[in-house]
Amino acid sequence: MTVRGSLARTALWSLVYTLATFAGRMTVMDGTNLSMVWPAAGVLALWFCAQRHSRTRWADVTALVLITVLVNLATGANSRLVVVFALANLSQAGLFIWLFRRWQPSLWGAGGEQGLARLRDLWVLLGAAAASTALGATIGTTGMWLISGFFSWPSATVWLARNTTSVLLIGAVGLRLGYLWHTRPAGWTWRHVWPWARTAWRATSVWRAAEYTALVGSSALLYWFTFGVVHGLPVAFTLIAVTVWAALRMPTSFVVCHDLFVGTVAVLFTLAGSGPFASIGSHPTRALVAQLFVGMVAVIGLALALGRDERQTLLTQLAADKAGLAVQKEQAQHHGRLLTAIIDSMTDGLTVIDAHGHVLLRNAATARLLGGRTSPGDQITEAGYYGLFHTDGRPMGDDETAYARVMAGERDAHHEMIVRNPDMPEGRVVAVTGTRLEDERGRPLAVVLVHDITGERRHREELAAFAGVVAHDLQNPLTAVRGWTEAAGEVLQSMPAHPLIAVVESKLLRAERAADRMRNLIDDLLAYTTARDATIRPVPVELEEIVGDIATARADSAVVGDNPVPCFAIGPLPRVHADPPLIRQLLDNLIGNSIKYTAPGVVPAISVTAAGSAGGYVTVTIDDNGIGIPAGQHEAIFGNFHRAHAGSAYAGTGLGLSICQRIVQRHGGTITAGDNPAGGSRFTFTLPTETADRPSPQLAPV
Repeated sequence: MTVRGSLARTALWSLVYTLATFAGRMTVMDGTNLSMVWPAAGVLALWFCAQRHSRTRWADVTALVLITVLVNLATGANSRLVVVFALANLSQAGLFIWLFRRWQPSLWGAGGEQGLARLRDLWVLLGAAAASTALGATIGTTGMWLISGFFSWPSATVWLARNTTSVLLIGAVGLRLGYLWHTRPAGWTWRHVWPWARTAWRATSVWRAAEYTALVGSSALLYWFTFGVVHGLPVAFTLIAVTVWAALRMPTSFVVCHDLFVGTVAVLFTLAGSGPFASIGSHPTRALVAQLFVGMVAVIGLALALGRDERQTLLTQLAADKAGLAVQKEQAQHHGRLLTAIIDSMTDGLTVIDAHGHVLLRNAATARLLGGRTSPGDQITEAGYYGLFHTDGRPMGDDETAYARVMAGERDAHHEMIVRNPDMPEGRVVAVTGTRLEDERGRPLAVVLVHDITGERRHREELAAFAGVVAHDLQNPLTAVRGWTEAAGEVLQSMPAHPLIAVVESKLLRAERAADRMRNLIDDLLAYTTARDATIRPVPVELEEIVGDIATARADSAVVGDNPVPCFAIGPLPRVHADPPLIRQLLDNLIGNSIKYTAPGVVPAISVTAAGSAGGYVTVTIDDNGIGIPAGQHEAIFGNFHRAHAGSAYAGTGLGLSICQRIVQRHGGTITAGDNPAGGSRFTFTLPTETADRPSPQLAPV
């Protein structure tokens, strides 16, 4: 808000406060300057609430002091009383604003954006009004005592009651209507109020309009009868009925206006000397009783109306929460049905078991894979009941099952077993994986996944049989060819020298080399097939031990073959979670390549190091001092039958690095080739460590 706008609002509030002060001074009952009502207290509270963000608060304070001085002087108060009243008003206004903002900062008028809509708001307003007016009454009556030398407890009580009632009643009306104006639609001005009220009245039902009319008419009639007709009879308590009627049936904004209206009527009749309170002879007592009546009407009306609104808000919120819970329940049921359908559609058996052996979840595939033998009473029993055997035929012990191993502390337990029982005499080979989980209370659970590998085992057996056929039916002829070429060579050596003998020996040598190449090709094809199709059985593997064994074997081979003995630099290598035979094959291929592709007369130097990497995978690097990899072929060398040095004297089938890549990929890692900065080649690959964050095989199908 601009300074000009703040000053304009200060002028408007000053005018309203001046009128309220004059009205209060007009109700002075005797020579003690004691007023029966003081509407200026309520107006003052609203003034400083509305101007809480004003940039010219000094103007508001100055205007308050000037108005207090001028009005009191104009209505007969002496100068010393004027000072007392000004100080009392400033103190009262300051304390009210401070308490109101401290106790209910979320309320409009205290710095927040909420309206007067809860019982707590009423008690905060009443408490702040009582505390601030108590301070003002103390200052005012004390000042009057110092000036006149007479202290009147009734006057102090009346001051407290009238100002508290004024702040409560006028403050409630102002806060309620001010909030409604604050939250009006954009572009609304005062010109829209009357059309809106007319439209709202036309939209009101006939019965509702009749009730409004009846309430207003009944209120006017009853208050006229009680204060204008009946004299001296204590029947004012019956007027609470119309307040209760309004509070229970009408909007809260209407209720606060109704309270203000009937309170004004009661005070005006009393000032005119009519009604049940006018017969009280003592002015202070009369004013006190009248203010207590008005305050009681205001408190009862507001308490009932706000309590009703708060209850309705809670019921609305409860209905919304209930509807939201119903939607969430339906979604949860849908997800539950979907999850159940997914689990039941799995071909693998899934079982969740708690620490006491109670089966919490089991899908249909589990019963099928176990030959229909489910746990009696959903409580697991001994392994013999299900017919569990090791793959070599030995019966499986109760402590050897995946469930028992997981409950014993293993995070992941893997094994293969045979299921054979009277319900499934033909038997079935299954792979079992157990994973340890914890529920929301930290109690251990075992998630057991059973996978049928009977077909895979049959495939592996067929593959082994095929390998045997290849080894026997293909390599035996090669052995015969090699034997006959060696025999022919020996015969040629025993014959006399002849020019054709050298030609024949050269052709026999080519035949021997061709047979060796064919043998190597067959060996590599078998190794590639194994690396591609063999089942991975990951266990903890010490890389350092495997690399050390390979280095020793390569050194021994070099000595036997009268070749330069390779130099190895093996750094600390960690333990990985992998298949031991495949990892040995991987490292042997890479180290063998480093030795093979070394320039003549150069001693091979191989370095094997490791470093940790993100995601629980270890990075292994193998550097050599060989002839390196031709430019542009660092990715192509992993292709099948690709040879980087095809035209050189280095033998090979082009499958070695393809086998390496397949082994690494089947373990979830990657392998790359590059140049060694010191000269030679560098191969880098990753393998999972024991602590790698691997996907849980039990949960993957779900």
